[in-house]
Amino acid sequence: MEANVKLYALNYDEVKTYLWATVFVACNLILPQVFHLIPQGGIIFSPLSLVIMAGAYKFGWKTGLLAALVSPLVNHLITGMPAWEVLPVMTFKLAALAIVAGLIAQRYQVVSLLILVSIVIMTKAIGIVGELAITGGIDATIADLTLGWPGLMLQIFGTWLILKYVK
Repeated sequence: MEANVKLYALNYDEVKTYLWATVFVACNLILPQVFHLIPQGGIIFSPLSLVIMAGAYKFGWKTGLLAALVSPLVNHLITGMPAWEVLPVMTFKLAALAIVAGLIAQRYQVVSLLILVSIVIMTKAIGIVGELAITGGIDATIADLTLGWPGLMLQIFGTWLILKYVK
């Protein structure tokens, strides 16, 4: 399943970059609150990843990276989530997701489920290495894969639907 969509590669000298990054940060404040109504909903569904992946794919890695770096910190300051000790690993993983998704979108200029699955696999591999370097373990990544598999499916299919149907 492949779809042609209008993709952008916004730069840091464009106002649109900051406007869209602000929209993604706002979505990343609201969406987790909805998922946290479900027990362990944040861990299971990783709603920040959905917004970052879709945003970076649509508007480029620079916009996605900006939102990926700001979203966890703003969430922590306003809601206390994610916990302070999780913040560096989560920020690293979201930044990797933004860069990979944005660069792959720029390279292929289409959206397909195979491409989105590839992005998730690549960023999980990068996340393992990053988490190991930052914390010395890979507990959060194992939780991402065991408890968080519905979130991985949400990332893949949610991003595909968002990119295909939201203009």
